[in-house]
Amino acid sequence: MDATDITLRQLRYLLALADTHHFRRAAERCGISQPSLSAQIQNIEGVLGVQLVERGRSGVNMTPIGREVVARAREVIDGVQDIADLAASAQHGLIGTIKLGAKPTLGPYLLPHIVTRLHRENPQLKLYVREGAPRELEFELADGIHDVILAQLPVAGAELTTRRLFREPLYLALPREHPLAARDAIPGEALVGEQVLSLNPHYHLHDQISALCEQFGATLLRDYEGTSLDALRTMVGMNMGLTFVPALYAQSEIGPQSEVIVRPIKGQRISRSVGLVWRKSAGRARAYHVIADLIRDVASQQFPSLMLET
Repeated sequence: MDATDITLRQLRYLLALADTHHFRRAAERCGISQPSLSAQIQNIEGVLGVQLVERGRSGVNMTPIGREVVARAREVIDGVQDIADLAASAQHGLIGTIKLGAKPTLGPYLLPHIVTRLHRENPQLKLYVREGAPRELEFELADGIHDVILAQLPVAGAELTTRRLFREPLYLALPREHPLAARDAIPGEALVGEQVLSLNPHYHLHDQISALCEQFGATLLRDYEGTSLDALRTMVGMNMGLTFVPALYAQSEIGPQSEVIVRPIKGQRISRSVGLVWRKSAGRARAYHVIADLIRDVASQQFPSLMLET
């Protein structure tokens, strides 16, 4: 036997084992018995002549060569799926399932508008949305857990394709009783010495807020890092400090009766860049571009504060 005798089904078994790190869970995912899956993995190892899996009491891990084989197996499976999706799309338009990862500082305020319209225009396309911290989303995209992610840019990686969507303004959030709250726009120099709250470092927004603090001479409070935008808003409302929040969140969650108000920084357009990112090897680029075009269309029609990117 040689490597050409390895089947696509066996590659799927290997990927399931790499994703779960457990023979029983991998077998359940594949709908076969654990002994059968173990035998198939051993068969692959026998054909290739290398050990792919380290078996231990606490589970399994891939060997260094096993990780390389898994990466290439994922490309093969993605490529085969791309062929099937291309043929199906040519006959029926966009169909099948796309796994989309989104950050919690963006997804809840934008995606409900996207999913509704996408389903209406492409009823045979299912969009499975999963939220996660931005840096986790990027690792999970590389591992194949997501097909595409909605992320704050830039997202580095030569193996990735990025489609820029829009720039989302960031506003200063401050307590309603703060002395600066009476102004329609806040001069940057007024932030000198102000204490500023941020999300934890798992979020790209943390890095951006940290840079803004350096730019304006404010103090970043590292002892009170929020785990969500709601947590930041609550702390600002308790007069624990100021923060910066994205426009979509402010529009959705900070109303006229809120204890927190938002203001732009005078004379400056502070924003974050948002885009769709996917693996070049994953295929289905046509579907991802359709989703990107739809997001841009919804953004321009329903969220005038967003600035489309070329």
